[in-house]
Amino acid sequence: MGPRATEIERRIVAALAPATLAVVDDSDDHRGHAGHSGAGESHFTVRVEAAAFAGRSRVERQRAVYAALGDLMAPDRVHALVIVATAPGEAVPEG
Repeated sequence: MGPRATEIERRIVAALAPATLAVVDDSDDHRGHAGHSGAGESHFTVRVEAAAFAGRSRVERQRAVYAALGDLMAPDRVHALVIVATAPGEAVPEG
């Protein structure tokens, strides 16, 4: 994991105390696309399971992740983020 992925993980752990967390750097899959500088660490998928998501809508969960990441979500830092956010016991959404 690179420094940006490590920082994403650190911030989500601090804010949401997840039961499980996976941060995947998808940057290589986006070579030649907008936002890919060639330096990597621009496109990520975050899969997070946290009790904090229980009873919250998909949008509320995404907002919580974005709030945890704060300034990392500036376009010159993270260009794209896929969020798969579940509460304990929920099935992981397809796609």
